[in-house]
Amino acid sequence: MAFAEYAWLIPIFPLIAFVVIGFLGNRLFKKWEGGAPVAIGMTAISLILSLVVAFEALTTGDGTPFVQSIEWLVVQSGDFAFTFNMGIYIDNLTALMLIVVSFVATLVVIYSLGYMHEEGEKKRRYYAIISLFISVMLGLVLASNFLQMFIFWELVGLCSYLLIGFWNTRPSAASAAKKAFLVTRIGDIMFMIGLFVLFVGFQGNLDFEYIFANVDAFIGGNDLLTFGTLMIFGGAVGKSAQFPLHDWLPDAMEGPTTVSALIHAATMVKAGVYLVARSYPVMVDTPTTLLVVACIGGFTALFAATMALNNTNIKRVLAYSTISQLGYMFLALGAGGYIYTQTLEPNVGYTAGMFHLMNHAFFKALLFLSAGAVIHAVHTEDMRLMGGLSKKLKITSLVMLIGCISIAGIPPFSGFWSKDLILEAVFEGISVSPVFAVLYAFGLATAFLTAFYMFRLWFMTFSGEPRDQHTYEHAHESPAVMWVPLALLAALAFGSGFAFLFGFEASIVPHGVFEFDHVASAGDLLVAMFTNVLTYASIIVALAGIGLAYLMYKKKSIDPARFTSGTVGKTISNVLLARYGFTKAYDWIGLKVVYGVAKVADFIDRRIIDGIINAISAGLIRAGGFLRRAQTGLVQAYAVVVVAGGSLIVILLFLVGGI
Repeated sequence: MAFAEYAWLIPIFPLIAFVVIGFLGNRLFKKWEGGAPVAIGMTAISLILSLVVAFEALTTGDGTPFVQSIEWLVVQSGDFAFTFNMGIYIDNLTALMLIVVSFVATLVVIYSLGYMHEEGEKKRRYYAIISLFISVMLGLVLASNFLQMFIFWELVGLCSYLLIGFWNTRPSAASAAKKAFLVTRIGDIMFMIGLFVLFVGFQGNLDFEYIFANVDAFIGGNDLLTFGTLMIFGGAVGKSAQFPLHDWLPDAMEGPTTVSALIHAATMVKAGVYLVARSYPVMVDTPTTLLVVACIGGFTALFAATMALNNTNIKRVLAYSTISQLGYMFLALGAGGYIYTQTLEPNVGYTAGMFHLMNHAFFKALLFLSAGAVIHAVHTEDMRLMGGLSKKLKITSLVMLIGCISIAGIPPFSGFWSKDLILEAVFEGISVSPVFAVLYAFGLATAFLTAFYMFRLWFMTFSGEPRDQHTYEHAHESPAVMWVPLALLAALAFGSGFAFLFGFEASIVPHGVFEFDHVASAGDLLVAMFTNVLTYASIIVALAGIGLAYLMYKKKSIDPARFTSGTVGKTISNVLLARYGFTKAYDWIGLKVVYGVAKVADFIDRRIIDGIINAISAGLIRAGGFLRRAQTGLVQAYAVVVVAGGSLIVILLFLVGGI
């Protein structure tokens, strides 16, 4: 693959933008929107190279990964020497992620030109950090080994922290940034433990190429390998905001909406899904891990969807939706892998999960950026102050409607194809384990809730009469630099799902895991899908969710207050608004447990360890002070001491000799 040899340049161009914007000073970019043209230009170059490399990987060769690496670090320990490499690993999965990350990143940076226009001198910091994020995210995708991936994983977390807290003068933004950083560190520690297990089990080699080809050579047995893969999944739980480490993502909406679209919808939070998908050749040897992945994903999908039902903040509704859709992806990956371990038959779960990752990146970036256009127009995130905006924001309302239809899973929009494949994969698992019957019910219920809360959001924002006249009067459509990216994303939110009909299923399967016997034609796939009763079940529940939202928030024949007027309804509503108490639980754990442990550690450090050291020091100082007083400077006194000492020695020798 000729172009693949230059793939290492893909993350370099945004890195150059970071250096140029971040270190060349404010004067150069005073008239250049804080360096936006540099960020856009370098990201666009990465996009072009990514598309060329991805096209080459997907259309040429037999699926064998392209690997290029150099020796980075050699560690000598006795008779053992460990070599760590740094390089690129390009297969179909890498190609898919390159397309998603580079394309969405380019559109977001272009959109930022309009959205961040009023930020003054802060713009330079914004474009510098977002360029660094794009660089390290692309580096994570291209990494050729787990250690290199972990380094970029941590850098992605750093950029997330900086961008969530971009408006650092706001206490809420600073608090959200710290929360995101600390909660995701829990997952990162588990990821690191998993790497230690793999490092020992594979005798110091963490290269993907070696590990995937030598899974059977793992030293330590399947139980240790299962523990290692569970820890790796723990890293994914933190980064992709899955239960129980999910609570940081809604608060992360304190950052600019462009950050939410890029990092917390389309790229960074997908890193956890990518990690599981990348580790698939190892995980298919650990069925327990895959079952845990499926259960956590299925539960999170439903759990997060419930918290979006009555939230009134437009960005937080989308944040809960992101957590829920990420749960769908983990459900598909876990279900597909577990079924394969039990039947040894190729399963559509892996394909469905990664297909949904791609589709979700497009329609969720569209939804977040559309929400940004709304916020830019009305200067509030509270949907209770909106309403009737379709008259003022015609383009935004249309493209956001396309995003809502897509995420609801209505054919032929992109979300329908991947969501339907996920439910199909999970339903197939019922013959393997009854657990999948519950998970399928969770997935179907999530489809209903998703359709309901997304159209609740759209109707509250764009339909009916304005609920705040002042807000409505000042609303205006976004400039072209903002709505053109929205239009492109809307086209993909509608059409990216058709990739399923042209060989996506077979092309994205990881090399060396399993292969499909044949590639079905587009016609066969359509017939198989639309003659399957499961397809109509998912469509019906989605339409039911949309219909309920229409009756409650558009036609208003059902009063939403009816559901919260009673004691039980009000209690449930309050529980949902309180996020099931997880925010308070985190605070309690931080205050009582973490702070308590810190106080004990502080006591041990200050009173015991420092106490012993200080006591020894004080004793030596006192001894020194005593000896210092003996140094009078008088020769006569020294002579007396010498004579007395000599006499004492003679007496002792006499006594010893006598004995």
